[in-house]
This record gives sequence, structure tokens and C-alpha cells, in this order.
Amino acid sequence: MKICIIGLGLMGGSMAIDLKKRGFTKHIIGVDNNKLHAHTAEKLGLADEICDLEEGVKKADLIVLATPANVSLHLLPKILDQVEEQVITDVGSIKKSICERVKSHSKRSQYVAAHPMAGTEHSGPWAAIPNLFDAKAVIFTEAENSSKEAIEMVSQLYETLNMPIVYMSASNHDIHAAYVSHISHISSFALALTVLEKEKNEKNIFNLASGGFDSTVRLAKSSAEMWTPIFEQNSENITAVLDNYIQQLQLFKENILQRKTEDLNQMINKANSIKRVLKA
Repeated sequence: MKICIIGLGLMGGSMAIDLKKRGFTKHIIGVDNNKLHAHTAEKLGLADEICDLEEGVKKADLIVLATPANVSLHLLPKILDQVEEQVITDVGSIKKSICERVKSHSKRSQYVAAHPMAGTEHSGPWAAIPNLFDAKAVIFTEAENSSKEAIEMVSQLYETLNMPIVYMSASNHDIHAAYVSHISHISSFALALTVLEKEKNEKNIFNLASGGFDSTVRLAKSSAEMWTPIFEQNSENITAVLDNYIQQLQLFKENILQRKTEDLNQMINKANSIKRVLKA
């Protein structure tokens, strides 16, 4: 089994570490337009060789597209044009647009649309870590449009990474991702901007920052290269979630302003029920 990983950052690099360590593959081909990333990935042992896209696709049995959403949208049709018997999968967090892009392609059945629900706020090959995917879910979308052989191969990949597989439509995936992932990043970016604006006048504000602030704003370190395309491609779902979120913020503001203690208690107690969902 030879795997070509296109995009040698956090997701692609972390996948490479565990797939090699756990015996899923003995040879990983790396492809990355960023020469520094490609060189670093090879030096770190994330890839056994670095190739250009055409050569990497030709040599591989399985191709993993681990690039930002806008790049994947551009590359996937080109890769499908080049493949013969190879299987292609991606790791992107937007599925409807990419599935739509290749729905009529003659080799659509060789593509498995997947989203491993894992990650950190860091980026680049330096961010790659072992065990990133363990016990996290991976979503397969529009699986009925993929061949049985393709599903089996990609399922084996994620079984090696210890990820349970969940099946759903691309549209449902994008709605759920807006609620459980995309809004979290927007909230973190917005909070960081709010505090940075305040910091212009009060230099000591960060000296007061505690663990709660760090955990809330952690995602604000995430790459614009990755997240701007996600927000663009899932804009309809994200703006709907934002409308709901803003309503909740406004309600908190009104209750705090009017010192409605009981209403605030009810909101906080209701929010506490998220523990049932998170099992923590």
C-alpha cells in the first residue's frame, strides 16, 4: 500500500505518523506546493519521498487530500482526471460543495468524502502529532456514490487511526459542522479581537488572563488560510448559527443589564446540560 498525502500540515502530517507507525503503509509520498513544508515534512519523516502532484498520484494506491477547502475544491476534479484504479479521499470540514463539484465525474465512485473530526489550533508540518485521531469520529458523506472497494479501503485507514465511522448526507454534515466546529472558531476569533482592541489601552490585561480565557481563545490561533475558505463555503449554515448565537448573547446582555438574577440562573443552568452531550 502506497499512500500519497497532498498537504503536509497538521492533518496530513499527523495521519502520516500513525499510518506508518501502525503498519497501514510502509511508504508515504508527500505532495505540497509550499517548498518549506515539503522539505520539513521529509526531514521530520512524515513523508518518505516528495513528488509533484502528477507523479504522486501516479505512484499511489490511495490518495489523501489534506489541503484547505478551497484548494481541495480545485484539486479533486484534476486528481480524478488522472487516476486509474486509485482511491481518493479528503479530510475537509465542508462536504456539500466538494461532493457537488464531482458528482457527475466518470470516476466519482473512486472518491470517498470524509471528515475526521479532529485537530488543533496549530498548522504546518511542525504541528503534526501522533494519536491526534484516536477515539474521534470520522464522517463519511454521500457514501452511496462511492464504490464498495473505495469505502472498504478508506474504512481500513480510519480503523487504523482508531476512529469510529458515522454516515450522513453532505448537507446534514455541513449543518452539524457549523454548530459544533465552525461557530466555536468564530467565537474565539471574535473574543480575541475584542480583547486585542482593549489591550491597546490596558497593557496589563493579559497579565490577568487565566486558564478560562486561554481555553476559550485557543482556537483564535487557527490559520486564516484554512478557516476563511471554510466560512465562505459554508456561509449559509454559519450565518444561520450566528443569528441564533447573537440572540443568546443579546439575551445575556439584557439580563445582566437589568440584573435579572433568576433569568441568568436559568440560562446558566440550562447551558450546564451540555454536560450530558459531552459526557463530562
